[in-house]
Amino acid sequence: MRNRFLAVAAGLLASTGVLGLAQASATPSPATSTPIKHLVVIFQENVSFDHYFGTYPNAANPAGEPTFVASPRTPSVNGLTENLLTENPNSFNPFRLDRAQAIICDQDHDYTAEQQAFDGGLMDAFPQFTGACADKSLPMGYYDGNTVTALWNYAQEFAMSDDSFGTTFGPSTPGALNLVAGQTHGATPASAPEETENGTVIGDPDPTTDDCSGAHTVEMAPTNKNVGDLLNAKGVTWGWFQGGFAPTSTSGGKAVCGSSHTNVGGATVADYSAHHEPFQYYASTANPHHLPPSSPSMIGRTDQANHQYDLSSFYTALHLHELPAVSFLKAAKYQDGHAGYSDPLDEQAFLVHAINELQRSPDWSSTAVVIAYDDSDGFYDHALGPIVNSSASSADALNGPGVCGKGKPAGGYEDRCGYGPRLPLLVISPWARHDYVAHSLSDQSSILRFVEDNWGTGRIGDGSFDAKAGPLNDMFHFDHVRTDSAKLFLSEATGEPVA
Repeated sequence: MRNRFLAVAAGLLASTGVLGLAQASATPSPATSTPIKHLVVIFQENVSFDHYFGTYPNAANPAGEPTFVASPRTPSVNGLTENLLTENPNSFNPFRLDRAQAIICDQDHDYTAEQQAFDGGLMDAFPQFTGACADKSLPMGYYDGNTVTALWNYAQEFAMSDDSFGTTFGPSTPGALNLVAGQTHGATPASAPEETENGTVIGDPDPTTDDCSGAHTVEMAPTNKNVGDLLNAKGVTWGWFQGGFAPTSTSGGKAVCGSSHTNVGGATVADYSAHHEPFQYYASTANPHHLPPSSPSMIGRTDQANHQYDLSSFYTALHLHELPAVSFLKAAKYQDGHAGYSDPLDEQAFLVHAINELQRSPDWSSTAVVIAYDDSDGFYDHALGPIVNSSASSADALNGPGVCGKGKPAGGYEDRCGYGPRLPLLVISPWARHDYVAHSLSDQSSILRFVEDNWGTGRIGDGSFDAKAGPLNDMFHFDHVRTDSAKLFLSEATGEPVA
């Protein structure tokens, strides 16, 4: 079967002229188990599934806003049914947030607070425990296809899941670590003991090995591995590309990350967030001084940058047709979707720009883009995922004080209870199924598993969630590649299709 996949892919590449480029490359592409030679993971911030897709595919379509009208064949999702919209068990019913309400405040999304909001699976205590604003109803707010228009259009053309979850409960850093390692245990707090519990990261400390970190930091133990270590061992090119990573100056021999942008609400937001950069927590993959690649041809390969780059380096590699096999993209903060300083409209501009550029690349025929999220921000979602890993520490609260699930935790490591909240997950690719909703169970570490399986790296080990992660293959159709018509160019401003 694998040989047939590769034969189909080779035929398509030859027809588009890409095969010649690949043959001319000094470094042959490593073998893959699927036709995907380039995986681009766009890892965004703080959105529950119901917050963006609860009423999919039905949008309100008020006058003067981008419209969304679904294909009559669009499959349904496990979303906000009429009963959940009008007779919700929470103290407020879910309500539509308009495009004019793109900027809203940040909710409480701590490891403990999220478990308390779940209330043993009743999913009825979000305003009390994750409502962090003056308006306690805000965790119940949701957007539809008139605001998150691009994401709904991508779901129409490609594949999405309504059964994908945060690997554990908690905020951004645990989500980022689970993406690249499936493991949040093994942290040594240098100055942030309140961000860890029993040696496990449950909060948002910055990495110790990063010049641009704040005062509260941790680092992962030298024995901990991440997917970058696995890819390096196999000779596979890869990189993490983040907005604001390039220093604006140095001070005392250390990098200063001083760039910023203005969001749609007019607020100036610093670009770089150190605790959103998971590879900086590991000495093996860190680039503490934010050094640039030694040359454009070294992007994705091991040099002084150590696979950690500014977002601009991704576009450099893309336009040189030297896209790494595995790329992780992290937007500058104003475009990452995080409530409080970002918003769906700025996020949309980032997503659409990146995907439009990728679709113009000759590598598109062998590329898959995964859009995923690090946590839910505490926004309501009605679906309880299975608790596949339990924990019983003072930080746990799903089934009462000090209890989250039953049984022994994997590896004996506490404070990794999960799965956590349900999150959006989309796959955009010529190999993705069309207008498809996957109902197969997955989590953040399923993306890690896809990398491991596709490039044959083996597993992380030591209690990593990759060992139990559901595969993403249901979102692909590897027996049939779609043609160049499997492209969808959208407007960065409206998210609507453009010619």
